[in-house]
Amino acid sequence: MPIAFLTLELHIEGAQSLKDKRQVVRSLKDRLRTHFNVAVAELDSSGLWNRATLGVVSVSDSRDYLDGLMKNVERQAMRIANNGGAEVTDSFLEFL
Repeated sequence: MPIAFLTLELHIEGAQSLKDKRQVVRSLKDRLRTHFNVAVAELDSSGLWNRATLGVVSVSDSRDYLDGLMKNVERQAMRIANNGGAEVTDSFLEFL
């Protein structure tokens, strides 16, 4: 049974404090969870206000389904991040 693991690197341009960072990250996590029914967590909880790393995970019987799902998640994450004052600077998709 394949597991898809998507890592998203974020640059939050407008963050002036840790509170600003948390607001953007929380919004992105909640919207991805609700829309795609995937598990989302912040992976790198560094003290940097303008950087964040998110992990998105899903399990399915079909690797093709997971590949399509994660591509959609990545596209939606880019839209949500751009609307929230952030940018997805890099992404990595792995299958376990």
